[in-house]
Amino acid sequence: MKKYVDGYVIPIKLENVEKYRKMAEKAGKIWIWHGALRVVECVGDDLDLEKMVSFNQSAGALEGETVIFSWIVFESKEHRDKVNAAVMADPRMNEIMDPGELMPFDDSRMIYGGFKTLMYL
Repeated sequence: MKKYVDGYVIPIKLENVEKYRKMAEKAGKIWIWHGALRVVECVGDDLDLEKMVSFNQSAGALEGETVIFSWIVFESKEHRDKVNAAVMADPRMNEIMDPGELMPFDDSRMIYGGFKTLMYL
């Protein structure tokens, strides 16, 4: 069964992880409400393995930072485009993205991409 996935890797200060979790929980509920199949948010735990390029290295995480690894699952790319458009037009997102609040991460450092699934169990 093929699906489409939006994936994210975000370097984030350790002190901002809980603020990010609260923001992501609210946003994830909106994505699900508009039809996303699954929203998963993970925080780095075991990232520096010998003889491998770590998530910290790949994301450019600095001292005092970790990495958020996230993905959202959709039926197809077309479904993703429809859901994302609806999410961005949803006024509840304005509450989450309040311009008076500082984002808990630097969005210019976020790694993002859309992926066709090779396997989905």
